[in-house]
Amino acid sequence: MRYAYGVTTALLLAGSALTLTTGFPAGAQVAQNDTAQMQNVVPRGGAPASFADLTQQLQPAVVNISTRQRVKVQNNNPFAGTPFSDLFGGGQGGAAPQTREAQSLGSGFIVSADGYLVTNNHVITAEGQGEIESITVTMTDGTDYPAKLIGRDAASDLAVLKITSTKPLPFVKFGDSRHARVGDWIIAIGNPFGLGGTVTSGIISAVYRNTGSGSAYDRYLQTDASINRGNSGGPMFDMQGNVIGINNAIFSPTGGSVGIGFAIPAEIAAPIVDKLRNGQAIERGYLGVRIQQLSDDLAASLGLAKNRGEFIQSVEPGQGAAKAGLQPGDVVVKVDGKDVTPDQTLSFIVANTAPGKRIPIDLVRNGQRMTVQALVGKRPSEEELAQQTFDPEAQQADPNGFGTPGKPKPSAGPVVQQALGIAAIPLTAQIARQLGASEDTKGVVITAVDDSADAAAKGLQRGDIVLSANYKPVLTAADLEAVVRQAKSENREAVLLRIQRRGQPAVYLPIRLR
Repeated sequence: MRYAYGVTTALLLAGSALTLTTGFPAGAQVAQNDTAQMQNVVPRGGAPASFADLTQQLQPAVVNISTRQRVKVQNNNPFAGTPFSDLFGGGQGGAAPQTREAQSLGSGFIVSADGYLVTNNHVITAEGQGEIESITVTMTDGTDYPAKLIGRDAASDLAVLKITSTKPLPFVKFGDSRHARVGDWIIAIGNPFGLGGTVTSGIISAVYRNTGSGSAYDRYLQTDASINRGNSGGPMFDMQGNVIGINNAIFSPTGGSVGIGFAIPAEIAAPIVDKLRNGQAIERGYLGVRIQQLSDDLAASLGLAKNRGEFIQSVEPGQGAAKAGLQPGDVVVKVDGKDVTPDQTLSFIVANTAPGKRIPIDLVRNGQRMTVQALVGKRPSEEELAQQTFDPEAQQADPNGFGTPGKPKPSAGPVVQQALGIAAIPLTAQIARQLGASEDTKGVVITAVDDSADAAAKGLQRGDIVLSANYKPVLTAADLEAVVRQAKSENREAVLLRIQRRGQPAVYLPIRLR
């Protein structure tokens, strides 16, 4: 997402000052207007006098979720470049990675008396190269239960856990978010900043808000109820006590609540939770296109109305879109009878279409409207999609972390990252096309360059393709690491890389080892 502030995932502990606010009762406006005109506008019951009774019924089913993780971290060598560097470990001035303990805190809610509960996938996902050692669920009365992971789904950011108790547990049920309206009262219960059992109230600010992330489930309920770090995975209740949303993310310049929170609608979450609970695979539709929303300028250049349809930038060979005859430059305006809009994106419609279904696609090509029939394929996993997508113009990853959220994670190991100061991923045919190289090009593509490394000084940059190292073909990141290890064992001070850059002939560059 490319907002000035961005959507910040609500996760982990953070500190913040808490400010309580109250709103004017709905009837306050009536005194300033004609009562007869307002009686059909102001809800009969007005604002709830209290949420206490509702909270008392629901709160026992809302839990705190904590994880214990083992995370690998890079250990800087203070003696690098001195005769004492090897004393610190790691050789060549580089210290061996160390493992530290980490914890995460989030929220969840029980959906059955026998202990099944729902949370966000990112609540129980380890950071970086870490591993989850244990998951603990804490009830409102302070009772702790070890939790077992039943199923998780990265695309929808949902996970199902199971705890075992000798007695039936309190639980809540999903409601129907399709009936939610802007202005409806809601309450959120969760674990913000580790403060368990916190209740906040507000209204639904928007229904099916698209945040621009382009994901298959970029469709949220927006609320002004205070949602903060640690609220992730907690429930959003309507006034009947039904879960109509799962708190997931916030829009914030500081990481704290500014009154714009996002929840996964129950309409989306409930079917996925049922499948995860029953051990069923989550299958989504896939066409194989790279799309872009119709901006004002793009719509104007095509002579089309904005906010209607999406522009196809590229088509993946062999997939449903290519077989149906879709082409780059087409504007898809309707899929399977559903209009493509910012609130109902092409990705959302297709992802929620069963693989194997043949659907009509209405499009505009060169000003002419036409309809094609496409066979929906099966959507690859998020990891597979990440490997297929590479944006050389995207902001470079943090050189210390060698990873950008939402982008392919580097597969080059710590030896390459330490010694060469680069991170890289395998070069697939699709990434090669995006980089302007032929599909049969073999190598690894650089995803990040450490500004302090010789690689940066020699001009290496994100999107460069490493074809060979010391005259040996580099087909995988492991091949590059093997060359680096051999060079170190032979006490070489540099490695000769053959680099391919868009629109330029391949060149050899010697890169000094660190």
